[in-house]
Amino acid sequence: MIKMITIPFNPMMFEIGPFAMSWHGFWSFIGILVAVYLVSRWAKRDGINTDIVYDVALWGILGGIIGARLMHVLDFSSYYLANPVKIFAIWQGGIGFLGSMIGGILFGAVYAKIKNYPVGKIADYAAPAMAIAHIIGRLGDIWNGEHLSMPTRLPWGWIFTHPDSPGRLGAERLFGDPEIAVHPAVVYEMIWNSCTVLFLIISRGKFKLDGSLWVIYMFLYSIGRFAIQFLRIDDVKFTIGGIGFQAGHIVTFIIFLITLLIMIFYLRPSSGESINQKKSTSGRKKKAQLRA
Repeated sequence: MIKMITIPFNPMMFEIGPFAMSWHGFWSFIGILVAVYLVSRWAKRDGINTDIVYDVALWGILGGIIGARLMHVLDFSSYYLANPVKIFAIWQGGIGFLGSMIGGILFGAVYAKIKNYPVGKIADYAAPAMAIAHIIGRLGDIWNGEHLSMPTRLPWGWIFTHPDSPGRLGAERLFGDPEIAVHPAVVYEMIWNSCTVLFLIISRGKFKLDGSLWVIYMFLYSIGRFAIQFLRIDDVKFTIGGIGFQAGHIVTFIIFLITLLIMIFYLRPSSGESINQKKSTSGRKKKAQLRA
């Protein structure tokens, strides 16, 4: 008999009266804090006032929350059409990272543009920071038992054992067996994002156009998410050749096309000097002028 991994956690971190905090909400909050810290640190290193980062972050977080919830509602539209009041119960869990990416960049970029802040540079700092935040936030999905996936007999398949786990309840409802093992799709996504973070860090300063790293980040994420989405069980929006496509497929395909076109027509490698190398060269020139 193949031994599977068990996930025994209560999806709720705590409950006080009608208010409840899910593990998903907790880990998402930690991820946001880490992302803001990293962006402010990298921006400060390159001479950008950290107050600018915090201002943009506030609007980005607001847009991210709105977009994340809307994406989740779109993923499970049939449920929320039947339970419209639940749309606003975000503290109980249920957000979509794709929506947070889109909402966050829209709100943050518009605010930065209005204030004449360096939108592209901030986006480049945000790219690896957001990928790291996403990895941290996915820990909450594991605790919560969210994003039920297809059954598997692979040894790393997992079973949700807590009676209140959405993963367990979903497995019983869809497969008729709460003990069935399913793919750890969120872990696959965490692994993909870890590779993306590494690539983004290595690529920093290697492109002429500010904002290039953000474009590359969304391009890479769209590829990984599109593939992994086939393992997730969300509402199917349409089928082609017997293959069901979900909201995540639609959104990631659009992101893929847009970012691919931007990469083809606009992305160009830099002269080979990184930002730090340019600053170092500039510093040496200034010192030479002072000596003269």
